[in-house]
Amino acid sequence: MKHSSAKFGIGEVVRHKVFPFRGVVFDVDPEFANSEEWWNAIPAEVRPAKDQPFYHLLAENDETEYVAYVSEQNLEKDPSGEPLRNPQIQQIFVLEQAGRYKPKASFAH
Repeated sequence: MKHSSAKFGIGEVVRHKVFPFRGVVFDVDPEFANSEEWWNAIPAEVRPAKDQPFYHLLAENDETEYVAYVSEQNLEKDPSGEPLRNPQIQQIFVLEQAGRYKPKASFAH
């Protein structure tokens, strides 16, 4: 198994490189850990490698808020500093600084 470390940490605000959404990281899998059905639903020509970190995001776009599961290769740091509106964020995090959230004590490991 390839050993890799995650580029983004819990509480970091990131955005997708291709699709217009961004979110805050609330969990990280060291490699792909979703269903084969989910994996196969991604068109083969854009399907990311499984042997990289995958991030669970409290995400949002212009229309809605949701949970996203995204490969590291498709994410980058969000430099906007704009606050996120996903209501689930307030259940888990407090704003530490622009672009970074801190887990609430009751959710910290």
